[in-house]
Amino acid sequence: MTSSKNVDVSVYQKVKQGNSECGDSYFYHQDDDYFVCALADGLGSGELARESSRAVVDVIESNPLMSITEIIKRSNEALFGKRGVVLGVLKIDLKNQRFTYASIGNIDLMTVSSTGVKKRSIPMTGYLGSYSRIPKIVSGDVEQNMIFFMFSDGVSPTDLTHQLFRITDVKQITNAFTEQMDQNRDDDTTLIAIKYK
Repeated sequence: MTSSKNVDVSVYQKVKQGNSECGDSYFYHQDDDYFVCALADGLGSGELARESSRAVVDVIESNPLMSITEIIKRSNEALFGKRGVVLGVLKIDLKNQRFTYASIGNIDLMTVSSTGVKKRSIPMTGYLGSYSRIPKIVSGDVEQNMIFFMFSDGVSPTDLTHQLFRITDVKQITNAFTEQMDQNRDDDTTLIAIKYK
């Protein structure tokens, strides 16, 4: 778990049964003004999927505050000759207490307010790697103690139980998720729990 004065982060990741490499890659960054988290899922699984998802995460890691348009352009360039990826990028403006979530493909985002109100951004079809895509973008206000759940398609929304939504500590969320999941996964699985404090 990573903690700062503004944001706590905890990650659960499990490789698809029978593979040695996870096709999901993630990265997060925080400075005084922004928190940024990216989750990329390479198409398929194994080493080639990992190569693609890692290439996109490396692009974002090189400049976490670039625009989503620039991320898409540079990611497509990095994916030349590789498999495609689906991608979700969450940016929290810490000064103005707003968040923006941009996604291409089936990286999911759910938010849970401090009063238990849940909202889900329904994923769109498509992937990066062939041509420029128009991302789905959602935004909203960030409330104190709001929790964000970012996850790849190895996590079904039904895996996120009411018990998990009642937990307010992100490390306890990923621990509880680990305990309830079948460890022989049919897909690479990544769940990132993020709490805005």
